[in-house]
Parts: sequence; structure tokens; C-alpha cells
Amino acid sequence: MMKKGKIFSLILAGLILICMTSTIYAELPTMKMTMPTPHQITTNDKVETPVGAFHFFDGVPTRETIETVYDYVDRARAVEVFINMIPAVSMFNLRKGQRDMGAMEYNQILIWEELMDSKSLVLTGNNTSLYTWGFLDLKKDGPTVIKLPPDVLGILDDMYFRYIADMGAAGPDKGKGGKYLVLPPGYTGDVPDGYYVVKSKTYGVWNMMRGYVRDSVKAAADNIKNNLKVYPLAKQDNPPKMVFINMTGRDEYNTVPPNDFSFYEDLNTLIQEEPLDFLDPETRGQIASIGIVKDKQFNPDPRMRRILTEAVAIGNAYARANTIVPRDPGHYYYPDTGSEWVMAFADNDTYFLKDGARRFDSRLWMHYNAIAVTPAMALTKPGAGSQYAIAGLDSRHETLDGAKTYKLHLPPNVPVKDNWSVIIYDTQTRCMLQTDQRYAGINSLGTELKKNDDSSFNIYFAPKAPEGQENNWIQTIPGKSWFIILRAYGPLEPWINRTWRPGEIELVE
Repeated sequence: MMKKGKIFSLILAGLILICMTSTIYAELPTMKMTMPTPHQITTNDKVETPVGAFHFFDGVPTRETIETVYDYVDRARAVEVFINMIPAVSMFNLRKGQRDMGAMEYNQILIWEELMDSKSLVLTGNNTSLYTWGFLDLKKDGPTVIKLPPDVLGILDDMYFRYIADMGAAGPDKGKGGKYLVLPPGYTGDVPDGYYVVKSKTYGVWNMMRGYVRDSVKAAADNIKNNLKVYPLAKQDNPPKMVFINMTGRDEYNTVPPNDFSFYEDLNTLIQEEPLDFLDPETRGQIASIGIVKDKQFNPDPRMRRILTEAVAIGNAYARANTIVPRDPGHYYYPDTGSEWVMAFADNDTYFLKDGARRFDSRLWMHYNAIAVTPAMALTKPGAGSQYAIAGLDSRHETLDGAKTYKLHLPPNVPVKDNWSVIIYDTQTRCMLQTDQRYAGINSLGTELKKNDDSSFNIYFAPKAPEGQENNWIQTIPGKSWFIILRAYGPLEPWINRTWRPGEIELVE
């Protein structure tokens, strides 16, 4: 026999269904063709939702409900545009920062001749590699040649920050140098022999290189300045002279994408500059739904401007939440251990794809916090490429406080072929923390680090150096938070298989 409790539940469910149906059909006459309508395909006259009550007459929304749901969907789409187009707007601002420095042409190259210091607002830049970069404009200049020097690591990324090709050590020239020919979208002309040929989906192309600091920083800079040539193929017989702009110490350089309404203005400018099909139809449609359409003016009315302003605030908050507690589990170096160490590319996936699906949160993490995309940044071959470990909370999972003292323990024999570094960053800008220290971090190359008796290292973070730890100290600022990146250049097997593991950031009581 059926239990009384179960019978009561069935009766109650039936009464609820009758009440729901009566809400819709209370006064409807029964007609000759009337049949029972499944309740799951009908809409009540009033529906409560997280964004308020929706009102209907026989399924037809009231004017107020129409306005409410349109506002909600427009806002939701705009949030998704922020999340999905962070890579493009980041690249746009990287180029905008270059143009602000007066570098408008292919042969004008920024170079940090004394390494990058904290005055440059560059997402998680570092002070170990010698950075140099410029931009190509394939729409204006056509096929463009990059004559690469030997002994550099180069990357080509498009204006959606998609990886195009490696050059130098990770490229087909194997670090010996060579000539690369970059072709514009849709190019159908002749392609001469003697080049490493690459094709771009966008007219703008970021031409980025790192010089290897082997003998000295100056030698690495001179190698690039004396040997790098960039010119349109059409000018190969008489290429213009290269112009190098030293960026070390320059305090007016900003490449960080905005997190206010101007984000959408930057996106619109980029959409107008690039070919229509550099994005897929779904992404273009999403962007068009908020008023950004190629060859049309972007001029949102007050309602839409309000919605976009709200959306970018939500999107920015989501990006910051996803940074501190990544939603893609592939980011965690030591999952299920409570460790705060995460990697920039979830599962070392530089294409942001898993089982054929786009990893939106992983892509957002990377492009909200960093620049440059190449498989060489996530190689798992011992002694090759680089690996990055990021920590933004302490061992208790608490926010790092610039007024307090913390310690990071690096066990003996840090497993790198080349070198390692620890650099501190500002949580607001995601750029190097600007303190009294010119270089916001330490590295194993040029710093006289203090070793423990077992050859391990303790690194300290505090407003003032703990006594006797001046060389192992990175300065913090009271009232500000921070995070760090532990970089491994040429990571060895113990790093890759995670048998060597850095300590957590510990609060020093």
C-alpha cells in the first residue's frame, strides 16, 4: 500500500498544478476543440525572477516587462562581450600605448635597453628578459618582412591576441635568425622564395621579441638594434632606417585595457579598422547586438550607455574574481591540496580549447592579467621554453596585505636550466608594483641572494627589509595588496612533473 505521506505529496502536487492552471485559464470557456495544455509550455500572469516580477496577459508581456527583459539581455550580452573581447581590447591598448609614444610605423621599435622597470604599465611584464616590440600595419604596408637577428625569442600575435607564429629560438630559424614574410588577410599575390611565410587574420600584427641576456644586457640590446630590420616587401630594395625608442624609465607608457565605458569605444575602433571576418559570425553578432557594427557609427543612446556602463562593471568584477579564484580547475598547479599556486594557461593550453570547447574563463584569466601568447610559454619539454607560477593569496587563503611581512620558501635546487625570478605586481593594474625599488623583484642571475644552509631560499615581502635579508627582500606598500609570479626559464623535469614544489606565501607573525 502507498504510504500516507506519499499520498499527501501527490495530492499537494496536484493542487499546485490545478492552481497554476487556474491562474491562466480561470475564466476561459471550454470550446469544441479545447484540449488540456501542458503547463510547462505556458506562462503565468506573474512570474517572479531575480531581476523582478514579470507580468503577462495570456503570455503577452506588459510594456514594463518588455523593457526589463530587454535591459537584462542587453546587459548580459554586453558582459559577455567584455569577457570575450578582453584579448582584442588588450592588444588594441598595447598598440595605442605604442602610438602614444610616437611609434606609428613598422620600423619604429620600442626597446627596454636597461630592462623593464616598474614605470612601464605593461600587464605582468618582467625585469629579467630584454623586451622589444613593434606593430605591423598590413593594410597600409602590404606584405611585410621581419629580418630577425640570431639569439632572440620572437612571437607574432594578431589583433585578437591569437598566436600566429614563433620566430627565433622557438621558430623555424631555430635561433639562428632569418627572414619572415607576414601576409595580410586575403592576400592572393605572388610569394617570393627565401622567407618563412606566415599569414595573419588581421591587418595589425604585434611583432614581439625577447633578447637573451647572456653576457650583458647591453650586448642583448645591441644585437637587436644592430641586426633587426622590418620593412614592407615593396621596399626591400631600399628599406627605411630602423628607429629604436628606449623605454627604460619612461613613465608615460600605458598599455592596460580600460574597465569603464571606454572599453566598448576601444572595441568599436578596432572593429572599424580590421576586416569583417577576423571574428566568427556568432562573436560579430554578439558585438553587433550592443551597437558595435563595422562601417556604422557607435553612438549609444542614454539607456544603452547606462547598460554598457553597468555591464563593464560586472565584467570587470568577474574578471577580478576569476583571477583570484580561477573557475577553470586546469589553472591549479597542485589541485586538491589547498595550494594557491596557479598557472597562466590552464593545463598549459595556449589555444584555450578543451574537448573542442572554448575555455572562456581560462582565456579571460590570461588576457586580463598578461600579454603574449605562444606555445613556447607553456612547454613541458625539460629545459625548453618557460613556466609561470602565480600566487595572489597567502597560505590561509587570505588577501595579501602590503603592510605585513610575508615569506616564500623555495626548496633547494630550483629546477631550471637558465634562471628563475620572483616579481611582485599591483593588483589594481596587474603591472609591476611601483615602490622605491627600481626593479620590482629578484632573480637568480644578477642578484646576490642569500642562501640557507641547505641551499634553499627564503624570499621576504614587506614594507621594510627584515634584518639581514636585504638581498632577499621585495618591497610592499601599506594599504595595497599584491601578487607574485615565480618564473622558470628552461624548467627541468622536477618542475614539470611537480616533484619540486615552492612553498606557499606565509604570513610572518
